[in-house]
Amino acid sequence: MKKLTILVSLLAGPVLAQDFATRPGDTVLNESAMAAEVVGRSHEFFDGGVSFFSVSGAYSYTYPDGGTAYGSYTVQGDGVVCSDFTHGFSRCDLYVHDGTRLVLITGDGTRFPIRENR
Repeated sequence: MKKLTILVSLLAGPVLAQDFATRPGDTVLNESAMAAEVVGRSHEFFDGGVSFFSVSGAYSYTYPDGGTAYGSYTVQGDGVVCSDFTHGFSRCDLYVHDGTRLVLITGDGTRFPIRENR
């Protein structure tokens, strides 16, 4: 039982920026760059969805159809941002600059370029 507890605690550790599938030329946003580029700003994706990370720690994502999911977020020291939604879903993402724009990378490696950062 003790071995299982240790294994579970190791698997539940923090998500690290190095765990994400970055590409050559990607510049990972550290915590201070996240504060400047992401926090307090809206990000419109090419599908019409819009995310917003408030300075108070609240998070919202408005789907292209107009529905909105609400939650909270934390930014880790290496720039990984983790969101916990009120409906129970949680996720961690990494923001990078790819040389031309800001890009969100999900834990499974899917890349979502930001159309507009306002």
